[in-house]
Amino acid sequence: MKFYKSLILFVALSLSMATCKVVALDPVEILTFEQKLEKLFPNAEITEMEAKDHFTKAYQIVLEEPFDHENYAAGTFKHYVYLSHVDTKMPIVLITEGYNANPSTYELSKILKGNQVQVEYRFYGKSRPDSIPWQFLKNDQAIEDYHNLVTKLKRLYTGKWISTGISKGGETVLIYKSKYPWDVNVAVAYVAPLINAPEDIRTEEHIKTVGSDACRAKITEFQRAVLKNREAVLSEITNFATANKMSFTELSPEEALEYAVLEFPFSFWQWGGKCDAIPTENSTSKVMFDYINEIVGISFYNDQTYVDLLPSYYQHLTELGYYGFDTTPVKDLLKVVHNPTNKRFAPKNVDLTYSPNYINEVRDFVENKGNKILYIYGEYDTWGACAPSPKPHVNALKMVLKEGSHKTRIANFSKEDQQLIYDKLQNWLGYSVTIYPLK
Repeated sequence: MKFYKSLILFVALSLSMATCKVVALDPVEILTFEQKLEKLFPNAEITEMEAKDHFTKAYQIVLEEPFDHENYAAGTFKHYVYLSHVDTKMPIVLITEGYNANPSTYELSKILKGNQVQVEYRFYGKSRPDSIPWQFLKNDQAIEDYHNLVTKLKRLYTGKWISTGISKGGETVLIYKSKYPWDVNVAVAYVAPLINAPEDIRTEEHIKTVGSDACRAKITEFQRAVLKNREAVLSEITNFATANKMSFTELSPEEALEYAVLEFPFSFWQWGGKCDAIPTENSTSKVMFDYINEIVGISFYNDQTYVDLLPSYYQHLTELGYYGFDTTPVKDLLKVVHNPTNKRFAPKNVDLTYSPNYINEVRDFVENKGNKILYIYGEYDTWGACAPSPKPHVNALKMVLKEGSHKTRIANFSKEDQQLIYDKLQNWLGYSVTIYPLK
């Protein structure tokens, strides 16, 4: 009897279910990549760009970045980021620009064939507000920009992270690594100085000892020859300014000329000048001007560049440190610039108090605890005098190209040295990541 009751109950339930109304489930929402970005950055302006090289998609992302990460009421600025995409599972290269950002494919992105996110430094280029609140142009604020961006993008990208930058951007790589060691798997700093003071004496020592005695003597002879031909060279500056629609009111042409002469030895070694190319004292004023313009760039002192670089000088003179000028070789020929200082190019009526401990703490970290950092330098580069030196127990690799300049990249090394670099990157990133050697 119990069996028949159970059978009747089963049949009744089956009939009841058969007569129930069938309700369709909602389809799973499938988002496009751009929609995923919009969900990550709901308040950003996202514009698709042309994808180049190995990338399949590219976007300009304009963030509403807070001036102060500890006080959002202080206001925001538009912060420009450029994302180049391949696959969310591939490695992603974070470019920490030191200045403005011009979208391009960086060397490390070519080596890894991965994704790239290029970040303009706050208050530079398009990311510069109409009026700069100088108290918020601090490295720690910039590091929070990167940390917050990386934290969000990690919700989308699951591959390995590599940070990289050149010069001031490379310095930012090291600062970021010291503040958030686990944000990225590997850091690659190109020609990055960690400077000791507002006028780091190591750059002058480098200029006095690098290269040959004959080459250094030729540099001094050229500096003196330019100033001895002052009026004729000034005429060339005027012609150049007129042709290129430049104005010199922040600095007069005379002051620009003398600063360019004082800057010449630093820039000569920084950019890989060739001793055989230095004009002699018998050269024409046009030849002299063209060469100093090639090495230093007289446009460096025109009004537009003066304004553009105010943020840089502010940072160097408050936290990053910089270099000084040696007047000894030409002191008797100077008429305008008697006490040269980079403060001349800094914003006026702004506190320029230098914080010596900031970079010291960064140096202490990278030299003693900075694992998985690759350093790339050129032997002759003036900024190389300020390069950190990781201790033997640190899992880092420092590569210095013989007679190399500030332009030194991985591609400039021998095939054997390149392979050493690739092997180290492979070891740090793991063998699930493919390395594509440069051709």
